[in-house]
Amino acid sequence: MKQCLACSKRFISEDWVCPRCGNIPESRNGYLSFTQPAADTGRGFDSGSYRHLARLEAKNFWFRSRNRLLIWALRRCFPDAERFLEIGSGTGFVLSGIRREFPKMKITGSDIYPQGLDYARERVSDAAFLHMDACAIPFEDEFDVIGAFDILEHIQDDALALREMYRAVHRGGGIVLTVPQYMWLWSAQDKAAFHVRRYSRGRLLKRVEEAGFTVGYMTSFITFLFPLLAVSRLCSRWMNRHDGAHDWTRELNLNPAANTLFEAICNAELFFVKKGVKMPAGGSLLCIGIKE
Repeated sequence: MKQCLACSKRFISEDWVCPRCGNIPESRNGYLSFTQPAADTGRGFDSGSYRHLARLEAKNFWFRSRNRLLIWALRRCFPDAERFLEIGSGTGFVLSGIRREFPKMKITGSDIYPQGLDYARERVSDAAFLHMDACAIPFEDEFDVIGAFDILEHIQDDALALREMYRAVHRGGGIVLTVPQYMWLWSAQDKAAFHVRRYSRGRLLKRVEEAGFTVGYMTSFITFLFPLLAVSRLCSRWMNRHDGAHDWTRELNLNPAANTLFEAICNAELFFVKKGVKMPAGGSLLCIGIKE
């Protein structure tokens, strides 16, 4: 059901007019907005990056491989899911993959930046999109699954965001999360992406359980490429200490042959994950939380 963020009234309705206080969410940039006017400025991400991401995601091995992992996780853990919300939809690359694999699913995308929603709407025209803050979700017991894919690391109060997800998902449903792993891998790439943190397995587990979820599944990924990633990030840290310059798109703009090789390696990794191997270490973490 919907929840009025002005008076906390929960209600079921086709529209967003609160039956208690009459509050109606504003329309901003063509999207219903559930944020304060300044909420989408200067916090957690450079909204101008969406144009570059939209160009790079579809061909970059990391995004393509993560999509395959996420779709497998959804099928494995939530095979009967009908209603899905993505927190931080960005350019809609993940949503477009979910739409292809789950054509009947009712999909809602959201982002703190309306600029990203424009790209997402182009990719998934039949989805609903909301201009929304993850720390103030205007729903309760509404969704089968909520996804936040490399989003929590941008949010100062990640505990609050997870509690909001817990409130918005119904019992028997849950969340699918991915986050970057290991603070010792912190580099200029994290700064350029406006990350607040990278996660340890223990910190993510604690945060998810404190929000009320039971962790049903957790694995590292980007494991087979992890040694190369670690060397790359540590070298990048040393180089930027000396020249101070960093182009975040360089890491995504790979040589086509290298990109193809890395994607094949990630596909091999996914093969083992599907066979039940939980990767002990890697550049990122996948976590499934269940609301029991």
